[in-house]
Amino acid sequence: MIDVKNLYFDYPGVRALDNVSFSVKAGNITALVGPNGAGKTTLLRCLAGLEQPFSGSIQVENTDVLKEPRECHRKVGFLSDFFGLYEELTVEKCICYSALSHGHSPDGYLSAAKLAAERLNLSDRLNTKAGELSRGLRQKLAIAQAIVHEPKILLLDEPASGLDPEARADLAELFIRLSDQGITLIVSSHILAELDEYSTDMIILKNGKIISHEIIGQESESAVLLKLTLTKVVDSLHDVLTEVDHVTDIKIDGATACFSYVKDPFAQHLLLKDLILRDLPIMSFVQEKVDMQNAYLDTVKVKTEAGEGI
Repeated sequence: MIDVKNLYFDYPGVRALDNVSFSVKAGNITALVGPNGAGKTTLLRCLAGLEQPFSGSIQVENTDVLKEPRECHRKVGFLSDFFGLYEELTVEKCICYSALSHGHSPDGYLSAAKLAAERLNLSDRLNTKAGELSRGLRQKLAIAQAIVHEPKILLLDEPASGLDPEARADLAELFIRLSDQGITLIVSSHILAELDEYSTDMIILKNGKIISHEIIGQESESAVLLKLTLTKVVDSLHDVLTEVDHVTDIKIDGATACFSYVKDPFAQHLLLKDLILRDLPIMSFVQEKVDMQNAYLDTVKVKTEAGEGI
């Protein structure tokens, strides 16, 4: 669906994108994360055909974005961090204007606008002026404008910025719904907990370089992450766990240990029984979900220590 190879982009005196390469499969909701100045917005604008990189290639649905930017615009919807709306126009007229600007025919633009409003649950607001909408509804209107031409790919730069928790939850449900309708999304955000709710994979960008692209929320068919917490620090804990069959990827932090183990619940029962018989002062033993924030921080820490992406 999206294939980027060896992308470079320079601002005067600054390399914003440094040999960026990645692929995104159709139907994915890809989280694009990284610190301020990492190059996220520049990358999204290049993908949308709004910026010309110094070198590299971008393929979107078999379209060469750099050679055919107009064709890219027909296949991609883009919502920038700072977007504008025509405050005095109604919701319907805002979406109609966007439909016409994207090339909808005079006979088809109105039905396309109403369909976009329906997909964003804005059908009951068609006659409301954009300037009278709440922050969350303004965000939905902007997304409706971005998808009115039925793009296969939607690029969103900090879409949850300034939204309250309820509006963010609505936005997460919306992204999942759009994905189910066949749209591939790339979402840039600093709010990792929010991205965790809907993302399928995560691209970490730092200093213009991709330091990681990994699957999120996909459990192994054979293993799970377990968290063992003791009532006190036991110096021999790592040695004890190392002796147990099928225990891997052990991480110790004080009185807490996280490790991978077989997914079978009965095997986990036997493991807990074994650890109790070893006289460990166990307080809790639970299956741990790998959340995006921890995955991000762990990856950045490892890459930084290795001198990568710096």
